[in-house]
Amino acid sequence: MANKEVNIRNKRARFEYQLFDIYTAGMQLCGTEIKSIRSSKASILEAFCFFQEGEIWIRNMSINAYENGSFYNHKPKADRKLLLNKKEINKIERFLKVKGNTLIPLKLFLTEKGWAKIDIACAQGKKLHDKRNDLKEKDDKRDMDRAMKK
Repeated sequence: MANKEVNIRNKRARFEYQLFDIYTAGMQLCGTEIKSIRSSKASILEAFCFFQEGEIWIRNMSINAYENGSFYNHKPKADRKLLLNKKEINKIERFLKVKGNTLIPLKLFLTEKGWAKIDIACAQGKKLHDKRNDLKEKDDKRDMDRAMKK
């Protein structure tokens, strides 16, 4: 098996949310979904996670249809079950009961064994002034790096 690096990120997550705990979860995939992920035909920008009946699910994660698949192709925007242990699920459930807290995906990647994994984070939305502070700090850091370079 060719070990091609697959690293699909949610770049807006760290800007839009304040992150608390990060978990690595497996995904229950079916059919040709893993082949599409291996060819980097997936997106987690609009995705979010939710708790339902003792399980964690991911919604709006887009995995494009496999181009060489036939009628066995999967649905691109189907809900997919995330595989975590019971202790992690209980901790996430307690976190999500607080108003304003959410669970967002950060990164989709393949392990050395070829399994698809996803990093999810317990998060809380940032206010506008927090986002402005982050941008200001980023600009200040860039200016300091330029000054140090000269």
